[in-house]
Amino acid sequence: MAKKVIGKLKLQVKAGQATPSPPVGPALGQRGINIMEFCKAFNAKTQDMEPGAPCPTVITYYQDKSFAMDIKTPPASYLLKKAAGLKPVGKRNRAKGSTKPGRETAGTVTVAQVREIAETKMKDLSANDIEGAMQIILGSARSMGIEVKG
Repeated sequence: MAKKVIGKLKLQVKAGQATPSPPVGPALGQRGINIMEFCKAFNAKTQDMEPGAPCPTVITYYQDKSFAMDIKTPPASYLLKKAAGLKPVGKRNRAKGSTKPGRETAGTVTVAQVREIAETKMKDLSANDIEGAMQIILGSARSMGIEVKG
């Protein structure tokens, strides 16, 4: 007999850094999911990724308190900011794109870097081929004020 799905939960957790502290612990605890089991499983699955990269994760939890997780690739904006070499600023110590995209540029990336990002994100994008995936990444870069050269 199949397990009965109670619901789904979306979290963005840093690769290899899942801990029972907020926001992960409370979000899982109120749904009856074993927090330490999730943390161990998540950290084991993301150990080959870059440490600290944000990973969108969809957790499906079942009536018998078990769960399944689908870990996606880091967001395109994170990969673009990393490729452009943008430095962290502000209170939360995050890199930012341009405040006026289209008029000011926050950084530059090459077409080769865009292709590499598109190949990384291919399984999570709704593109049929690498060229379509590159167009999606180019749109993200444009909206962030990151210029694409040659």
